[in-house]
Amino acid sequence: MNDLPQKKQVALIHGAGYAGGELVRLLGAHPGVALTAVTSRSHAGQPVWKAHPSLRGQTDLVFVEEAAAALPPADALVTAAAHGESARELPPLLASRFEGAVVDLSADFRLNDPAHYQAWYDDPHPAPALLDTFAYGLPEVRAPYAPGTRRVANPGCFATAVALALWPLAQHWPSSAPFHPAVTALTGASGSGAQPSAATHFPDRAGNVRAYKVLAHQHEPEILDVMGRPAEMAFTPASGPWTRGIWGTAHLLLPDGYAEDDVNRWFAESYDAAPFVRCSPGALPELRHAARTPFCDLGWQVEGAKLVVGFALDNLLKGAASQAVQNLNRLMDLPETMGLLPQNGGPQMAGGGPSRRKQAGNPTSAHAADAAA
Repeated sequence: MNDLPQKKQVALIHGAGYAGGELVRLLGAHPGVALTAVTSRSHAGQPVWKAHPSLRGQTDLVFVEEAAAALPPADALVTAAAHGESARELPPLLASRFEGAVVDLSADFRLNDPAHYQAWYDDPHPAPALLDTFAYGLPEVRAPYAPGTRRVANPGCFATAVALALWPLAQHWPSSAPFHPAVTALTGASGSGAQPSAATHFPDRAGNVRAYKVLAHQHEPEILDVMGRPAEMAFTPASGPWTRGIWGTAHLLLPDGYAEDDVNRWFAESYDAAPFVRCSPGALPELRHAARTPFCDLGWQVEGAKLVVGFALDNLLKGAASQAVQNLNRLMDLPETMGLLPQNGGPQMAGGGPSRRKQAGNPTSAHAADAAA
């Protein structure tokens, strides 16, 4: 007699890109869901492994067309479309009386005000009536979502890293003190997508660091909205000479009367029960330990009033696909860690074994991590 619960049926929209490949890998190994369809405009009719050669022998799925009629019944949709495409393609899918969960990885539903979308993405929003139906999906800050939430906008990769680094500070910073973080963050070439461009051409990128969209990156409004308080942020994004991962620092001056012990307490209160945030007081994180894992690594150092917070994550995982699975798990009432950690049915990640949240100097306990799961 089989007492196992029936798996949730999930369809992946636009699965041919880098994040799409990670989603196929994660959802294909997820013990609580069955990946039933993967769509692609350019690869329809071809095996999924044609776009993602490393998945050859791991899936027999074939890309299908993106039309609603081509999709089998599903309990949830995950969309990995380019910015602007989700807002054009989701309305007909939702109009077909789809009432399941939706997790969207594009920028199309992250900002509630269509005027903000126009200002930061240079185009009018294609479906402004849908904006209020999506919750912003940074689980460590915004979850649990409001009762009845069925649609989540997955945060941007820079936004995830910077918001997680600054949020504990923003919650405790006195209102009388200026909150003016200066942030510099570097990202790998995969953050620019699968289509090659001058910014991702290897001979131009290798051995080079190049700033871009200085003080004008489209993830800024997401970050400032998460802060939930008045803030002026100076953000310098840069392209780094590697393939995947984001690493950066935020610099601030602590208000009078606050010291390192306060900062340690703020981060502990914020993330002790967060299974995918690893904290290291007194040391800044290294990118290599966060790459190819579902974690955001945070660390900080204090000298007098000077505070530096470092952050590192994989832009295709915690900055995209694994965070989407976190949100999908929550929407489907599954454990948040299911399909992401080896002990919860997830794949082996970097390091060859289960990743440990507790690092040197981290007050987080294994009990707290288990409770959060």
